[in-house]
Amino acid sequence: MKFAIITHVRHIKDENGYYGYAPYIREMNIWLKNVDEVIVVAPIVNERINPIHEKYQKNSLEFFQVPEFNITSFISIIKTFFLLPIVFYRVFFAMKNADHIHLRCPGNMGLIGAIVQILFPKKNKTAKYAGNWDPKAKQPFTYKLQRWILSNTFLTHNMQVLVYGNWPNQTGNIKSFFTATYSSQEIQNSEIRNQKKNIEGTIRFLFAGTLSKGKQPIYAIKLIEALHRKGYAVCLTIYGDGLLKEEVNNYIIDNNLENIVFLKGNQSKDVVLKAYQQSHFLLLPSKSEGWPKVVSEAMVWGCVPIVTPVSCVSFMLDKGERGILLKEHIEEDLLQVENVFSNEIVFFQMSENAKSWSRQFTTNSFEDEIKKILEIRNH
Repeated sequence: MKFAIITHVRHIKDENGYYGYAPYIREMNIWLKNVDEVIVVAPIVNERINPIHEKYQKNSLEFFQVPEFNITSFISIIKTFFLLPIVFYRVFFAMKNADHIHLRCPGNMGLIGAIVQILFPKKNKTAKYAGNWDPKAKQPFTYKLQRWILSNTFLTHNMQVLVYGNWPNQTGNIKSFFTATYSSQEIQNSEIRNQKKNIEGTIRFLFAGTLSKGKQPIYAIKLIEALHRKGYAVCLTIYGDGLLKEEVNNYIIDNNLENIVFLKGNQSKDVVLKAYQQSHFLLLPSKSEGWPKVVSEAMVWGCVPIVTPVSCVSFMLDKGERGILLKEHIEEDLLQVENVFSNEIVFFQMSENAKSWSRQFTTNSFEDEIKKILEIRNH
C-alpha cells in the first residue's frame, strides 16, 4: 500500500532522513509499520535538529515539499495567492499516486487536503483531527470549514475521521479516538510504576508545552507564585520553548521567582518522563487542546493534572475525579489546589485514578486500532 500523508508539520532534512515534531513522528511511525511506501506532503525548514525532533522510521519514503503559507496579514494573503497553485498541484499529485490518503488536521495543509480529497471519492482515506472537535468551541473559520468538509458525507466519501472525545449528532464517518506515548512494556518495566507519591516537603509542579499565549505559561507561574506567597513549599519546572520565552523569563526575574520557577527549554522524551515521575502535579492552563498528550503522559505516572476543561479534557479527568479542572481565576484555582494539598487521601485517590485510567491507552492498543482502521479501509 502506498500511503500519502498531507500535513502542516514542519520537517527538517539531513543525510539521515526527514525529521519532525517528535510526538507527531512517533505516532506516524506506528501508522507506517502497516504500509509499504510513503509519500509525505509538507513544508521543509532550515533549522537545527533538537531534542523535540525525531525521524521517520521508513526507508521507502518520498517527500513532496510545499512552501509554508498563512493568511494572518494582507501581505501573507497576497503571497499565499501565488503559492496555492503549487500546493494544490503537489497535494493532488500525491493523492493521485496513493492507495490511501491520510490528512492531518486542523491546519493550512489539512484544509487544502480536505478540499482536494473530494476529487478522489473512491480512494481509501483517514483524517486525524488533532484539535478540539467540540461543536460549541470557538475556533477559526478555517478550522470550522475543515470540520464541515470532513463530516459532510456528500462531499467526503470513503473516509474515517478520527477525533478526540464523544460528541452528539455526528455523521457516521466520525470515530472517537485516542493517542498514546508509552508501551505496556515501558510501563511494566518501570521501577516506579507502583510508587505512591507523598505530598510532604516541596510540592513539585510541571509545565510541559509550547511557551505561547494559547498555553498560558504566565498563568501557571502566577498560580505557583500565589501558593508561594501563602507560605507553601512549591516549585515549578517548565519544559518547552516558544515566542513567550523572553516574557516568561522576565516575569520570573521581575517577581523574584528564580528559586522556585525553572526554565528547562526543549528536552527529550526521557528527560520529561523522569520529570513526570518526580512531580506531584502537571499544570497546563491551555486555551485549546485536542487530546493533550502531556496530560495523559503525566497521569500514567500518577502526576495529577491541573488543566483547563477544553475539548475532551473533562472526560479525561472524569469531571475532576482524576485531576483539577481550572476555572482560570487565581483565587478560585488557588482554593482548589489548596483543598488537595490539605487532604493527602484526596491527592492519593486522584493520583491512583489517573494511573489506572491512563494506562489503558498504550502504544500497543493504539497500534492494534490503527491496524483495524487500515484493514477496514482497504477491503
